[in-house]
Amino acid sequence: MTLTQQRKLKTILVGIASWTIALLLFFPIFWMFITSFKTELQAISVPPQLFFEPTLENFSIVQERSDYLKHAWNSVVTSFGATILALIIAIPAAYSMAFFPGKRTKDILLWMLSTKMLPAVGVLVPIYILSRNYGLLDSKLGLVIIFTLMNLPIIVWMLFSYFKDLPKEILEAARMDGASPWGEMTKVVLPLSVGGIASTGLLSIVLCWNEAFWSLNLTASEAAPLTAMIASYSSPEGLFWAKLSAASTLACAPIVVFGWFCQKQLVQGLTFGAVK
Repeated sequence: MTLTQQRKLKTILVGIASWTIALLLFFPIFWMFITSFKTELQAISVPPQLFFEPTLENFSIVQERSDYLKHAWNSVVTSFGATILALIIAIPAAYSMAFFPGKRTKDILLWMLSTKMLPAVGVLVPIYILSRNYGLLDSKLGLVIIFTLMNLPIIVWMLFSYFKDLPKEILEAARMDGASPWGEMTKVVLPLSVGGIASTGLLSIVLCWNEAFWSLNLTASEAAPLTAMIASYSSPEGLFWAKLSAASTLACAPIVVFGWFCQKQLVQGLTFGAVK
């Protein structure tokens, strides 16, 4: 076998492996989607029915029972609100650590990252008590604060990586022209880092949108996002698979479409800023 043939064979094998992994990852979403158009009997039938007459009954029941638009609005407010607040805090922090590092800068970054290793349930009780005492239970503001603190270490790390890779010559030229640290950050660093900030913000939105633990424990009805709406379809009587699939499809659809249009920025953020 020649070298050219080996390369072609390797390309074909890599392509087959990639498509196989992609299909395996996509299959649960596909199955959830088609199940949402089945009746409850069809959803639990054995063997599963691949050919059936679709119905929209589950979607109408979800809207009547759960008020999908209200939960979707809560998800939008909390996800985008937490991302904006986290970026406002993280940009100056990452800038100062990247361009004015101290002796403990690396230790602080490692400490921030280590907080992500703590199980969320380990701090549930104190956070619940603080939220209750300050009137933040079942409020969008409470979730915004929690989501901000939850994603802040990752956002700081990603922005720190982006800022560290900026050409130092440009920053030195700005300083020679008399730029203050604030002017350097707003007029030089931020315009050069728009792509990195955008990908970091997109990743934060996805993480906030998918967060379920805090949504279930800190909300009841008024501020409950889509993740809490999905959990409401689990009852002591069992799971209503068709309605649960319809609720999950409605919850996943906005963020899937959003991620599809922004996939380039998301991949850039996951493979560059978060890993480097």
